[in-house]
Amino acid sequence: MTGKRSLLEQLWRQLPFFVWLIALWMLLWGQFTWLAFLTGLAAAVLVTRVFRLPPVELSGRVNAWYGAVFIIEFLAAVVVGSLTVVWQVLDFRRQPGAAIIAVPLVTDDDLIMTHTAVTASLIPGSLIVDADRDRSILYLHVIGVRSARDVERQRESVQRWERRIVMAVGSRAQVEAVRAAAPLRTAGGAA
Repeated sequence: MTGKRSLLEQLWRQLPFFVWLIALWMLLWGQFTWLAFLTGLAAAVLVTRVFRLPPVELSGRVNAWYGAVFIIEFLAAVVVGSLTVVWQVLDFRRQPGAAIIAVPLVTDDDLIMTHTAVTASLIPGSLIVDADRDRSILYLHVIGVRSARDVERQRESVQRWERRIVMAVGSRAQVEAVRAAAPLRTAGGAA
């Protein structure tokens, strides 16, 4: 009974990842039909069984309010980032400076780090070039950087995305960690 229960518990914990794979398949094909769902289901089973991916440990916690805030702020950031990049390209008076910056994260969870990296890369003007899993540091190439303050602003932006993601789907321990780190980051940025 215990083995069967742990298998059901494992399947339940992996269900969001499985649903995400099916949704991703349907988005890639641009079709929301039964055929796309069934082929996505087959692809998800194939990917998870053949490639033997390590189990993704989800927190089991979803905060709908913070999730909605994340989505709205993300969409706004994409629009603002797009307009900023367009302005930088069309402004012939000066070159938009560029830099590679290191962004230390609070959490050491691979899934949170991945979500943060993808979010930062989807916003125009920045791109993840490397991730140091052992030290929880993301390295980004950013444009529009002309001063140390611009670098710090970019770093703070990525750290805010990490905080938003943790508040939406992180574990209770991760939420406490980002809350505890917030005053330290503010004090460190002011000094």
